[in-house]
Formats: sequence, C-alpha cells, structure tokens
Amino acid sequence: MGDSILEQIKARRLQLGLKQQDMYMRVGISRQQYQRLETQGNPRLDTLELVAQGLSSGLMLIPKDKQEAVMRLLSGDEGKLSLELEAKTLVDDPWRGLLDE
Repeated sequence: MGDSILEQIKARRLQLGLKQQDMYMRVGISRQQYQRLETQGNPRLDTLELVAQGLSSGLMLIPKDKQEAVMRLLSGDEGKLSLELEAKTLVDDPWRGLLDE
C-alpha cells in the first residue's frame, strides 16, 4: 500500500486542512502524544481508532491480494478496475449477457 499508516494519517489531516493542534483537540489526547504519533509512530490501537475518528475515517485491514484494486479505486482509477472486474466475470461466466435475461 505504499505509504505507512502514519504517512496516511498526516496526509489525511493535511487534506482536511487541519493542524496538529486541531487534531489533539478533536481526538482528546495531549498535544505531545499526537505529535509523537505522527513523528515517532508506534501508537496503540485504541489511539489509532481515535485518530481515525478525528479524521472522519476508519481503520481497515485489506487482504494483500485486494490492496492494488482498493488503491486504484481510492485514487479514482475506477475505469481500469471495472474493466478488470468485467474480464474476470466473463472468465467465471462466459455466457453472461449473451441471452439478455
């Protein structure tokens, strides 16, 4: 998935136009704890969940074989993804769409 979770947190915060001080107030942790999270990492899971909520986001485990498709979907490259899904569907069911049920 390229970026580490901490890089994703910082990128999302910046995308929302938030400063670090905004985050610790939104999340309810100390300023030092939030700064340490972004710079040094190794947060506890419950802290990550709080930060995700503060960023109007959620945490999710994505199977490795689905990560590329998820990243394309998130980046807006859905056309290529839908063609791949359609091709896979045709392999699974070559008669699909031929009889216009």
